[in-house]
Amino acid sequence: MRLLWGSGRRGRVRFLLMTLGSALGVACLAAVLTIPAILNAHDARVAAREPRPGTSSVVYREFSDPYGQQPLRRVFIARTHSGPAPVPPGIDRLPDVGEVVVSPRLGQILAASPRAAGLVPGRVVGTIAPEGLGGSDDLYAYIGIARDQLPEAEPLGGFGIGRSWRQVIDPSTLSTLRFTLSCIVLLPLVIFLSVCARLSGESRARRLAALRLVGLSVKDTLRVNAGESVAAASIGALIGIVGYLGINEVMARIGLPGLHWYPADGRPEGSTISVCLLGCPALAWIVGQFSGRRPALSPINVRRAGERKSPKKFGMLLLVPGLGITVGYCVLSIMGRDPSGGSASSLLVPGAVLLTGAGLVFGLAPITAWLARRLAGVARSLPMALAMRRTEVDPGASLRVATGLVLLVFGASLTQGVLIELDQVSRRTAPLQEYDINLNEVSPAQRKALAKVPGVQTATVSYSSWDPLDGSDVAHADLVVGTCGQLAAYTQRATGCVEGRIMQLADDRTTFDYDPKAGERYPFELKDGRKVALTVPRERINVRPWDVSVFKSGALLVPPSLLPPNLADTDGTLVLFSDSDPATIRSVLDGIGAIAPTASVEPVGIVIDSLAQLTVIRSLLVVGMVLGLVIGVAAFVVSVADRAMERRGQVAALVLLGARAGTLRVVQVVQVVLPLVVGLGAAIVTGWLAESSYLITGGGDVHWDWDGLPLLFACALGVVLAAALASVPMVRRHVDPEHIRRD
Repeated sequence: MRLLWGSGRRGRVRFLLMTLGSALGVACLAAVLTIPAILNAHDARVAAREPRPGTSSVVYREFSDPYGQQPLRRVFIARTHSGPAPVPPGIDRLPDVGEVVVSPRLGQILAASPRAAGLVPGRVVGTIAPEGLGGSDDLYAYIGIARDQLPEAEPLGGFGIGRSWRQVIDPSTLSTLRFTLSCIVLLPLVIFLSVCARLSGESRARRLAALRLVGLSVKDTLRVNAGESVAAASIGALIGIVGYLGINEVMARIGLPGLHWYPADGRPEGSTISVCLLGCPALAWIVGQFSGRRPALSPINVRRAGERKSPKKFGMLLLVPGLGITVGYCVLSIMGRDPSGGSASSLLVPGAVLLTGAGLVFGLAPITAWLARRLAGVARSLPMALAMRRTEVDPGASLRVATGLVLLVFGASLTQGVLIELDQVSRRTAPLQEYDINLNEVSPAQRKALAKVPGVQTATVSYSSWDPLDGSDVAHADLVVGTCGQLAAYTQRATGCVEGRIMQLADDRTTFDYDPKAGERYPFELKDGRKVALTVPRERINVRPWDVSVFKSGALLVPPSLLPPNLADTDGTLVLFSDSDPATIRSVLDGIGAIAPTASVEPVGIVIDSLAQLTVIRSLLVVGMVLGLVIGVAAFVVSVADRAMERRGQVAALVLLGARAGTLRVVQVVQVVLPLVVGLGAAIVTGWLAESSYLITGGGDVHWDWDGLPLLFACALGVVLAAALASVPMVRRHVDPEHIRRD
């Protein structure tokens, strides 16, 4: 430290930059490591409030409905007799008949949207405290209701289970999220911290070589180098932890789309603090030991600027198995084979991604040096020749400049694949949206009112039969009440329909092995307990429904005039149709809740928990991409500024030899742009192959993300342009004799 402070203002500025860089890296590291703790705290509170069956003086029934892309959960509670009742965390007592206790966020929605008040019938008498909510944006309500108004209720034994099945993110998906965040944040973070630990490497090497030549031992020379890096990293780690604590307090009150947490959830645990405070200095020590070996072992070569060795090419070999696996999966998909599923893919694909990413990091320097040597041999302009020769001599500088941004683009490709795969299993792609409601949960008056909800285009009913009368292999038959006009309007295609006749729907894209056969008879129950039999007709309608639909293959289309009267509501379903845009779906669900708040509503094809999970994952991945971008840009800025300071002596010498300012700026830009173009091009190709292999092994319909390629190219082009513009001010024509006095 005495040597550092005695080296003048430049040494102190360098130490400050190393400290601030370490602080930024540790803050990003703490943010990534705290994400699991935030999710675990959310899941623990959700598990503590889960009702469980048992014996008490109350009965309950729980409803979970989509409100936009977020689940709205309501617990209806009815007392059967006087006596003690279990109380969930976050409230003092269970609500009585006509009373409602809601979460703060739901209370704001009820105050701002009167139509949504039908979802929670009653007078709001309290608010759920934080210990009874998963997060500050939770939509939850306890509703008191009369016993005769709560059908199919079950006795309440208490609240709290060991582990909630309503986790923020499914465990298998959480593993994918952790791996993706590691690729887009942690790997660039390690590179960035290494860059910060090696600032002013050339001047530091000359200083260490001087110490070695005046008698300092090899061991002590390495300690001097590592000690400076460790001191900067330790101070930076403390600053980074304090900075993260402040950011957490602010972000906890703002939240992310789909994920809100309390400030205490995001405060780092002891293990996280230990990793940040010890891991960053440990990495700096390792980098310091490694970077100080050359001046400690060969001080004369360092002081005399001896010829440097070419970068080793062993790192490029990591690309061979990585690309071999990803290309292999892509070839299997092109050949029409499905390699999805199995434990092998779950190990091979992540391994291939890691090998490819490591190959990009360690292979960038030798590839850049080889390309620079070839370009320098054919270059006919002075700026190009100077830039290529400098890159050829010092290709390791390109590793520091470009690696962070290269890994960011590589990780962005993988992130797109993760989002596409999750989106395939949670989102309905049809232009129509269906809503299924059990007929026995709504009265005839409510059915008429539901058909008139704003946004609802039409309504129909369907019934399911009992076991077949003739021992068919098909367990039951479904009938749908509708006309040929309705069938044509709410399916992709319907041909062969004849008005006024009972006909069977048939989809030519599927086999009919599990459809009721012509001539088979199926009984449908009536309200008085009797049964009426329907015979499957021979006439069929060639239909192509929208995804999962009530107009499915095998169902019987029954005109309203031929529907048997008084069919049992217990076997019937009211089906509503609307457009599938989110605003219409939200409006229809609000209208249904206002008319029939205790009825179970199933938006067909929408997995609300998956949608909410997808929103959370997308938010976390966006945070990861932002952190990766900050780290990559910071590594680039620090590296370019450091290289400009290191090359001041060479620039001054070139100015004395008559080089123009424009020539020097072109040299600087080309030196920065070349490794970026090479690295980003390789990242786009390898990243797209890794993304495709992930999609192929995921088993979804989308295997090739052609739509994401233009975005990656645009981002890469933007990075190159920004890097070129940022490199221009780094060259100055001011000649300082101190820079060239040794030459």
